[in-house]
Amino acid sequence: MSDLLSALVEIIGAPNVVQGADADPWSRDWIDSTHWTPVAVVRPATTAQVSAVVKLANQHRVPVVPVAGNTGLAGGTSAEGSIMLSLDRMSAIREIRPEARVAVVEAGVILSALHDAVDADDLIFPLTFGARGSAMIGGVLSTNAGGSNVLRYGNTRDLCLGLEVVLPTGEVVDLMSELHKDNSGYDLRHLMIGAEGTLGVITAAVLKLHPKPRAYATAMVAAPSVQDALGLLNRLQEETGGAVEAFEYMPRNYIEAHLARFPGARAPFEQMYDVNILVEVGALAARDATVAADGTVPVVEHLESVLGDLFEDGAVLDAVVAKSDAQRAEMWARREAAAEVSRLHDPIVDNDIAVPLDKMQLLIERVEARARALDPGITFNSVAHLGDGNLHFAGWPSTHDSTVHDSIKEAVEEEVIALGGSFSAEHGIGISKLPSMRRRKNPQAVAVMRAIKQALDPNNIMNPGKLLP
Repeated sequence: MSDLLSALVEIIGAPNVVQGADADPWSRDWIDSTHWTPVAVVRPATTAQVSAVVKLANQHRVPVVPVAGNTGLAGGTSAEGSIMLSLDRMSAIREIRPEARVAVVEAGVILSALHDAVDADDLIFPLTFGARGSAMIGGVLSTNAGGSNVLRYGNTRDLCLGLEVVLPTGEVVDLMSELHKDNSGYDLRHLMIGAEGTLGVITAAVLKLHPKPRAYATAMVAAPSVQDALGLLNRLQEETGGAVEAFEYMPRNYIEAHLARFPGARAPFEQMYDVNILVEVGALAARDATVAADGTVPVVEHLESVLGDLFEDGAVLDAVVAKSDAQRAEMWARREAAAEVSRLHDPIVDNDIAVPLDKMQLLIERVEARARALDPGITFNSVAHLGDGNLHFAGWPSTHDSTVHDSIKEAVEEEVIALGGSFSAEHGIGISKLPSMRRRKNPQAVAVMRAIKQALDPNNIMNPGKLLP
């Protein structure tokens, strides 16, 4: 092992080979539920250095675990006895091309830094979620992250044109295409996105940018039911020409938990409702965004009008439309605090799941009924990206019995599969969902994945033990 460490130092320099107590920041996940001791944390600054490190590890048969912002929720960076390959020094935004609406970036670019960089050109990279201040591009690509704007812009996979990847053998594959059409064989880019570092290390990417909305209309809306909320979504999409950017569900018990976690926060309405929706519409056209002489904004006025009509029809119970950036920020802070709210009590049982949109109410009813049958004292704390059918099921069991927790998770999965859904929507598999992959994933699909892994990584050094059961 000393020869390996000496060779690593020779490749990237002693200050960038971190061991012992200095490696503590890389030796746990961000929720502090999993800990490990890596052989070393190496911090290369170039793709050539990444290639040399991976080639060396492959020769020595030492596992390599890529890590970006380490904000994952599935244990995908657990690295006991492995070399952790941190991309944090590879943080250059190489190029922003406004006319082509692309950004060429390295894997260590922090998501919020990219947001800030493209803002000057009135553009956005629309991927966003609570951990944007620490999550890095390499990580969000490796997990195919979702977030709050999937409804309008798609997952990370839909926002990427090209990649640069270091294979488990140390070879570099240049897939840095800027083309929107390239029908020349297998789409290796899509193979690498969502692979969680098991097939290679993403070192750079060509990302799609979008025009920055000229104005936003944001509101909290109370609906009679989840099914009614979906009717509201469809109506808003028709009225705005598909300009709904986010449609986030927060039930009464989440609102109550948020107020308990943040005593200074305000409830969204004067009274409590069972179904609370954060909706945001982004206006691109000047006619929808130009402030009138009386200070009103057309897109905001339009949203108010549509919600008023729906209120008269009984499809909306209450609504508050943001009249300032501060009010909009308050609405978003309520939703983006979900991770912190979920840690209000211990233990927690959670599932990141997805179903067809019209099955969401049925899913919620079924999983809550199944969970209560197993633990009558359980308290729920779920939220959902309702616009794309992604439920973050969460509950605080009344018992610390892990067999009960496991039974609840399995019951939730059973209901999801029965409704044609997925047991993993946007957080990836890592190690925490390996039992789910084993139970639920089509065996032939898993066999194909194993064959791909074996072909690209015959020595099984690249993030072994993750994703594949």
